[in-house]
Amino acid sequence: MTARHVVVRSIERVPAGILTSLAAAGASTVHEADGRRGALSPAITPIQAGARIAGSAVTVSCHPGDNLMIHAAVEQVRPGDVVVVTTTSPSTDGMLGELLATSLRAHGAIGVVLDAGVRDVAELREMGFPVWARAVSTAGTVKASPGSVNVPIVAGGQSIHPGDAIVADDDGVVVVPHARAAEVRITAQKRIDTEISKRSRLAAGELGLDMYELRPLLEQLGVIYE
Repeated sequence: MTARHVVVRSIERVPAGILTSLAAAGASTVHEADGRRGALSPAITPIQAGARIAGSAVTVSCHPGDNLMIHAAVEQVRPGDVVVVTTTSPSTDGMLGELLATSLRAHGAIGVVLDAGVRDVAELREMGFPVWARAVSTAGTVKASPGSVNVPIVAGGQSIHPGDAIVADDDGVVVVPHARAAEVRITAQKRIDTEISKRSRLAAGELGLDMYELRPLLEQLGVIYE
């Protein structure tokens, strides 16, 4: 039976206000706030420094070494989206370069996450278009093989559905399922508020051993001071 390839044109996105809050919280805090779930493989790293984004996922499934479906995805991008690309078998070929990034940005994409390779890194940095990728590669791609857009995929070891929240910064990439995004925003803000107090106490010289009441734990674990 011939494999079915599809471009889904309508997806439910996370509200912009929730995404703004998740971006402000950052990937690590969001990961903690969602019960330490959703972190993509640390092999997927930023090619730039200082970018911090959160957007709804436009998912793309490509044939290795073929970026045809990323071009098909451009038409489905809406302002504030993050394009998440995977391949049907492992690939480090440069699936995205300056020209394709220019097209994606023109249609509103705020970044790309590639479980594959990226090229034209200097140009992408110069244009300020954030990319997280598994590899940097001089090897380009063809445009010949069918795939799908806005279908469930696995990228960086995580299941990602179209419309899920993608949070990415210098620490890496985290996915939050659409249904949990609002709840995670609230939990993340509570963590941030708590950390403000902790930061002040630590800056004043208080030990983490005392602030977190860890001395009884050390004793229970048999740690001896000499």
